[in-house]
Amino acid sequence: MLLAIDIGNTNITIGVYNGDSLEFTARAATDVNRTCDQYAVELVGIFSIYNCDVDKLDGAIVSSVSPAVTDPVCKAVRRTAGVDPMVVGPGMKTGLNIAINDPAELGADLLAVSVAALNKYPLPNVVCDLGTASTISVIDKDGKMIGGVIYPGIRTSLTALVNNMAQLPQISYDTPKRVVGKNTIECMQSGLIFGAASLLDGMIDRIEDEIGMPVTAIATGGFSADVVRNCKRKFIRDENLVLEGLRILYKKNEKNDKSNRN
Repeated sequence: MLLAIDIGNTNITIGVYNGDSLEFTARAATDVNRTCDQYAVELVGIFSIYNCDVDKLDGAIVSSVSPAVTDPVCKAVRRTAGVDPMVVGPGMKTGLNIAINDPAELGADLLAVSVAALNKYPLPNVVCDLGTASTISVIDKDGKMIGGVIYPGIRTSLTALVNNMAQLPQISYDTPKRVVGKNTIECMQSGLIFGAASLLDGMIDRIEDEIGMPVTAIATGGFSADVVRNCKRKFIRDENLVLEGLRILYKKNEKNDKSNRN
């Protein structure tokens, strides 16, 4: 079995694969102050909750956008599962032609979702990953990752709004009943949810205009369900896309990784 871990800015997504089948997923908070022992305790608890026999794990792979958390999580994996995790980074076999100015700049999470989208969905396609940051990755008709878009995610936008406007409250991320809000909370929710949906619709329209053809639109990430249900465009929602990308990357690099350890 394979342990796949994606360390994001806010959450750590954990999945265990038995062959190509995803057995379970779990989430933990990303915390730069936690030690490897604390992460190990959390992993043990997650394995226990989902009745996962750690002795059956024969591989692990980690992607991370939080460098300070990467090392303690990798140490926790070694301590609990007894395997040395593969870390996504430059030099890996990906099967993806990364046609940006500096391929080394591509984040591990963006690499993983792009690899998964290349293998799972019709080309050209775009992957909209809606988390702490919202990102759009574009793969052209020839399977080249030609670039993308980065902008603040819903939680980040709300935090900035509340912190810089003294009279605005913290609110939930619920979808309001109407676009034109009747009170402060409805107005803020409309801006967050309907604004994010409209932005996504508009950006993909512009991407299609730029590349000259329609695209398959895929959505993933923590806020994807709330946003894409309010989009005018049809999306394929794949909440485990990053884990699927990690599984594919592990398989492509498994032999080299084991050879390097011997």
